[in-house]
Amino acid sequence: MDSFKVTTVRGPVDAATLGFTLTHEHFSLDFHHFYAAAPVDLQSYVDKKINLQNVGYIRQYPYSSRYNINFNDDDTHEAVLKDVISYKKFGGCTIVENTSHGLNRNLKVMLDISEASGVNIIAGTGHYVHGVQPDSVLNMTIEEMSDLYTKDILFGTAVERPGKTSVNVNCGIIGEVGSSWPITSFERKAIQATAETQSILKCPVTFHSGRDSEAPFEIVRLYLEAGGKAEKCVMSHLDRTLLKSSQLLEFAKLGTYCQFDLFGTECSYYQLNPSSYMLSDEQRLQYILELLGEGYENRILLSHDIHTKHRLTSFGGHGYSHILTNILMRLSLKGVDEKTINTITVENPGRWLSVPL
Repeated sequence: MDSFKVTTVRGPVDAATLGFTLTHEHFSLDFHHFYAAAPVDLQSYVDKKINLQNVGYIRQYPYSSRYNINFNDDDTHEAVLKDVISYKKFGGCTIVENTSHGLNRNLKVMLDISEASGVNIIAGTGHYVHGVQPDSVLNMTIEEMSDLYTKDILFGTAVERPGKTSVNVNCGIIGEVGSSWPITSFERKAIQATAETQSILKCPVTFHSGRDSEAPFEIVRLYLEAGGKAEKCVMSHLDRTLLKSSQLLEFAKLGTYCQFDLFGTECSYYQLNPSSYMLSDEQRLQYILELLGEGYENRILLSHDIHTKHRLTSFGGHGYSHILTNILMRLSLKGVDEKTINTITVENPGRWLSVPL
């Protein structure tokens, strides 16, 4: 990877220097659209700031606490910085921040955290799901979307910082590009614009699918038909979307990266899709072992997708170090050798994120 670069918020770096990388996290976003009420008898418990008396309820109903899903306030940013510093201490080197247009992306926070922690931070462009977009965005053409993504990657966005010189921050990926289910016309345009931009810039992309087992397949079909390259594409959240081994192994044949990015989520009740359920870390590991057994070690990525306060250590959570401190050990205990773990956590992210010099 010596002849390839990766664009971070502080500028380009050699892809070979990325080290251990989390490929799907958030530092600041607006998630209020996804509020879901808790059972009536429990609502009064989750309507407060997180404390020892209510954190158990909030873990069960994370989207029922408006404080918990407010992931763009000062309390959040302070807690995120603390956990990113811990991530660096435990051996983490790079984090891909996936907040895209529609979720109130905050490039200043990314830059500040990268400078304070020394961790490489890679920002995303693209559009999130239809339901969070204003009418002006919903009416954008494919060409307008592609122009925006190209500008974000090649020219960057000016970031004003009090007492410091304004700087331009460039994005390093398109993502997360969000779809609901069924995929709306706006979301279809975003997928096609992503593919067209990727085919020109050779950049990495990542998709958030709707909560249906058909969704990842349909997204990849649209993406490939519009000219995108499978080897530069990540499908996120497979650990809440493809819940059968047969589905996962069939999807892996498409050639994209298969991302398990909800490590640390151990509540089986899934508020955003109550008719389904959320896997445990043990189940995630079992699916990874199945992919390894079929020879897909070069197509696996891991992350946590932290986007609520209760998953940060300041609020009783596991932080960005959970995979490093807990999951890698469990992979080793299940017989996965150090070389394979390095492939999954270092080489695969570096290959996906790199673009030719």
